[in-house]
Amino acid sequence: MRKLDRQEWQERAEAHGRRVDAWLEGHLRRRQSGQPHPVEDFLFTYYGHRPARLRRWHPGAGVLLEGARDFGPEYLDTPKGAVLDADRLLERRGALLDFTVALLSATASRPAHLACFGLHEWAMVYRTREVRHAAQPLRLAPEEIDEVVERRGVRCSHFDAFRFFTEPARPLNALQPSRERQLDLEQPGCLHANMDLYKWAYKLSPLVPSELVADCFELAREIREVDMRASPYDLRALGYRPIPIESAEGRTEYAAAQRGFSERASVLRERLLVACRSLRKSPSAEMVQP
Repeated sequence: MRKLDRQEWQERAEAHGRRVDAWLEGHLRRRQSGQPHPVEDFLFTYYGHRPARLRRWHPGAGVLLEGARDFGPEYLDTPKGAVLDADRLLERRGALLDFTVALLSATASRPAHLACFGLHEWAMVYRTREVRHAAQPLRLAPEEIDEVVERRGVRCSHFDAFRFFTEPARPLNALQPSRERQLDLEQPGCLHANMDLYKWAYKLSPLVPSELVADCFELAREIREVDMRASPYDLRALGYRPIPIESAEGRTEYAAAQRGFSERASVLRERLLVACRSLRKSPSAEMVQP
């Protein structure tokens, strides 16, 4: 059982709040005005973690917060402070924990593939006039977008991207991902698999430290920007320079960004795996009784 004195855990909680507030300010303002942003708001609309939950700080399992009382419904009060009731939480999340370990381990065991060039976003607007981000203009004419998809082909291994493909685009994909094949197909070069580290981290919160959840959120936020810059949408009015993956120069730029994200994600994936594996050995509150 690790211990954090009152000053240390309060400082960590305050620092986490300041960090998250910088991400939340614009989103909460836009939510009030009803003007969504296709990049900045995506992590809040696509994923199910509410802003207030992201902002709430937790130390993770096996940490005694010295001097803390009534820290939250997930915590037990002891004579020395508050500790997360990890055993009770794990009763409900054991299957999730096992799946997360299996998925992250399988993903980490594979080489990174860097030749998809973000064409999943193009496959989502292929041969359709009903685009997901209708408020944003397209960089190319629909016929030109269709030609790029047909000429380059699509190499998407991530089911949660593939499921948004248009029906005509699905047969053009080199793989046919499904939920059942997720453990077999996810690989560490995939932008969406690396964004999803945020999902797996917050789904296990408060069992994992909030700093790790925030680190995964920060990476996912940067990935989303590149994802949309490489898309067929024209976001220059919002301050985003396109990555024109229809050109050789654009594909080179995209692959370099993808490689960097993959390297950063591998560190976070390992941190999350370490946290997950340690949960099976989580100390109980009795260990801090006098």
